[in-house]
Amino acid sequence: MQASSLKIDGAFEFTPRTFPDDRGVFVSPYQEAAFVEAVGHPLRVAQTNHSVSRAGTIRGIHYADVPPSQAKYVFCPRGSFIDMIVDIRVGSPTFGQWDAVLVDSTKCNAVYLSEGLGHAMIALEDDTTMNYLCSTVYNPTGEHGLTPLDPALDLPWPRELAFLLSEKDTSAPTLAEAYEAGVLPRYEDCVALYASLKA
Repeated sequence: MQASSLKIDGAFEFTPRTFPDDRGVFVSPYQEAAFVEAVGHPLRVAQTNHSVSRAGTIRGIHYADVPPSQAKYVFCPRGSFIDMIVDIRVGSPTFGQWDAVLVDSTKCNAVYLSEGLGHAMIALEDDTTMNYLCSTVYNPTGEHGLTPLDPALDLPWPRELAFLLSEKDTSAPTLAEAYEAGVLPRYEDCVALYASLKA
């Protein structure tokens, strides 16, 4: 398993070895030892999520209140998507910046996002499947969103696709609006949470 830090602190890409033969392929998308070595603590899994999307489907930008927030380990059993990690932590050195990773069922790579980061994706083909390992259960009162089409963020959505978004994501505020409303995670709270997980 190869692990690499992304440009947003607290985000990582993991790429396992695949073992193809005449029957198909075997792969282990999550491996605790490699994860702990890269991130510094084990991944607590409280819930798994599964989504299937048509090409052009955009989900996000989603985030949760800190604490406890929700860390996510995301991989792709079928199809392909671009995973977007957005730093929405007020006070972070990379606040307002993003990184993007192509995640697909051939490479079998995964993306990990620490608590407090914004997350979005776009499916690149029909029936694209995402599996998420989540550190906490879904908390509807603590979940929030930003519009993925925020022109100030200028995320690299493939323009050749017809976008499909939920009404909730379409009507979500921009990063600047959420900042003014005081609803974004604070970097200092996130750092304290990360330290507690490594204790």
